[in-house]
Amino acid sequence: MDWPSAIPASADDDTGTSWLVQRAWPEKTPGEFVLEVRTPGVPGVRGAYLRRGQFELIPLDDPGLPALRGEAQQGELISYWPYHQAVVRAEGRYIKIFGPGGAVVPAERCAQMDVLLDAGNFTTPRILRQSSQSDVIVFSAMPGPTLNELGRVEAAVCDEAFARAWEKWSRAWVAELNGSHGPAARGVLDSLPLRSAEWEAAKVCRRVDDWLQHNENVPELSSQRAVLRAAVEHVAMNLIRTAPDPVVWAHGDLYDKQIIVPDGDIPPGLLDFDSTARHEAARDLAGLDVHLELHLRNNRMTPARYLTAHTQVLAVAEELRVSPVRFDAYSDAIWLRLALSPLPGRFSLAIGVLAERAERS
Repeated sequence: MDWPSAIPASADDDTGTSWLVQRAWPEKTPGEFVLEVRTPGVPGVRGAYLRRGQFELIPLDDPGLPALRGEAQQGELISYWPYHQAVVRAEGRYIKIFGPGGAVVPAERCAQMDVLLDAGNFTTPRILRQSSQSDVIVFSAMPGPTLNELGRVEAAVCDEAFARAWEKWSRAWVAELNGSHGPAARGVLDSLPLRSAEWEAAKVCRRVDDWLQHNENVPELSSQRAVLRAAVEHVAMNLIRTAPDPVVWAHGDLYDKQIIVPDGDIPPGLLDFDSTARHEAARDLAGLDVHLELHLRNNRMTPARYLTAHTQVLAVAEELRVSPVRFDAYSDAIWLRLALSPLPGRFSLAIGVLAERAERS
């Protein structure tokens, strides 16, 4: 069972240039989307509209990101969610662009992480510059590849080095979450947003409601809607029907692109603390594990390397005394969110995984 997608694999602009669709987000108007696209042989990405099947590039004069055009001239635009956020890679630094005032909380979170992660288990980027309009943060680049880069099928790294990189992350993660906090770090932790299981369940339900509303005018999707409603009921119930694990510091958006592992004795690096909060440890670990399985199912990671990384995640969960039922509940929630992607094939893949997981439980 699939959710028919309006998103093509590629589209041509009015000059005849072909663009490959990398990411897509529904707009408020049903049937309309914004896209992140790239064209082969040209560095960087661009944004585009898809309206009633018509493809159109978005100018860099993005009204939601007024700083984008100027900052994009500093380097290569490598990540772009039109109207919301963008990242430019420049020499020795990364430039993160928000809407006006949107950088206030991310900058605050970075400052808080300097205090909270002071045990030296992880390194974090330094803030080199902030704009007076609070819409740009410039971060220092960090040495080393991400775990995502090391795990790609085409990566020129041996299996032993890949395993060492994951072991390095796992030791640091366990040490960080099992470590004690001084008064300053405890104060930071207590000030972070609390993300309870009820909050997570409500968020998943809202996303499903928004998705169904965006697709309400497609009558042939009645069976898919029924499957989705049943899935969200199951996921929400599993999140709240069992006792939660203790709340700890959580990255909030942990996956293998957010973890850098340099050579030698340099601690691993962590990126992007916009979503950091107090949460169950299962939330971060489940998110990381789901992304690994997604890489495997999309043939971006070999089975052997998936098993290496997956085993490390489960070992960390065991050392942190994460309840297996909580790990599974958050994994299901993340797979359900992936089912809401407008990209072709994502719905059938994620719903299929959820069905497999239900049969095993």
